Amino acid sequence: MMLPDSPQNIVIVRAPSPSVHYIPGSMTSDTSSGILLTSHNHQQTTVSTIQQPVHSFSQPVSESWCLTSVKVIKFSFNWSINNFSFCREEMGEALKSSSFSANTNDKLKWCLRLNPKGLDEESKDYLSLYLLLVAAPNSDETKAMESQRAYRFVQGKDWGFKKFIRRDFLIDEANGLLPDDKLTLFCEVSVVADSVNISGQTQINSFKIPECQLSNEYQSLLDNPVYSDVTLVCGQREFPVHKAILSARSKVFQAMFEHKMLENERSRVEIEDIDGDIMFEILRFIYTGKAQNMEKLADALLPAADKYCLERLKVQCEEALCLTIDRDNVADTLILADLHSATQLRQQAIDFINTHSQDVLETPGFQMMIGTHPHLLADAYRAMASSQNNIICPPRKKQRTA
Repeated sequence: MMLPDSPQNIVIVRAPSPSVHYIPGSMTSDTSSGILLTSHNHQQTTVSTIQQPVHSFSQPVSESWCLTSVKVIKFSFNWSINNFSFCREEMGEALKSSSFSANTNDKLKWCLRLNPKGLDEESKDYLSLYLLLVAAPNSDETKAMESQRAYRFVQGKDWGFKKFIRRDFLIDEANGLLPDDKLTLFCEVSVVADSVNISGQTQINSFKIPECQLSNEYQSLLDNPVYSDVTLVCGQREFPVHKAILSARSKVFQAMFEHKMLENERSRVEIEDIDGDIMFEILRFIYTGKAQNMEKLADALLPAADKYCLERLKVQCEEALCLTIDRDNVADTLILADLHSATQLRQQAIDFINTHSQDVLETPGFQMMIGTHPHLLADAYRAMASSQNNIICPPRKKQRTA
């Protein structure tokens, strides 16, 4: 909060907000500290609020700049009161500390004012504590005003807490705030003096870093047969490719090219169980990490991705198929997922069957699955029974004993 207000000086006292928290801890020099109650065993109660963290953001480069430097003078004051419990001051009566300042030449003079039994009827069960500006130059030229985090002072202006701390809490020996009946108050003040602006021009040497084209460059490598060292043959289509890239991306191709297999020796691999268009999408994914036409080819790509241990592509196919599940294709989707160990797709299909059982049971696909894959029917019913928990077994009758 801001304190004395003159054309040259603004004084800020770091102090808690009106919501008071008592936080035991050791004394620190953090500027968020306000007024402390201290004891000889270094156990303190800090009246303070927790400051929000300051986030740093990257700033764009500008042609000109300005740096404002604010001069801040910090100082502290320690006030001890012996035999505190014998203070005779009644409600509204105050004790005052001696005046203090940042240094001997400072014209700003301060003191602390304490009401041991409160300022008024409302605060009679509390200690009231205020920081008072005793003397300030040119103080008659300003008016006192308040802001969210600072207070401006003229001479004679004070700021503090009407309900600083409950008297019974302070006197309670268990809290350790009055060792040997001695009350110690610690106050930290920050005086803000002149601010200075420093400005200049920025010499901008901007670097335009090109975007990464690795994916496009590897796509060009796939499209261009230069430097290829093996050919994949799918029906009428041939794909000149590179053993190193295929081996790095697929453990299946790695094993194929590491061993003395006929395909490796001839540098020609015949693939009979995958269509040419599907094989091209497989190679596109191997080279670039991207797959296209997923919504149309997911059911055909999933077996190929499973064959060549392309786990990421396989899960992408599962996700695409999950989005198209309906009553007519859920049985075929479940069979496909089970055949290729697509666990997430399998669970989604079973959940769909359980949720829409009345619609699915009579479909041709589901009836065919009953005959060809009965274990999937058992899995579906087991999941249904587990989720609905509608199987009730009657309790067994107890055997009579002689």
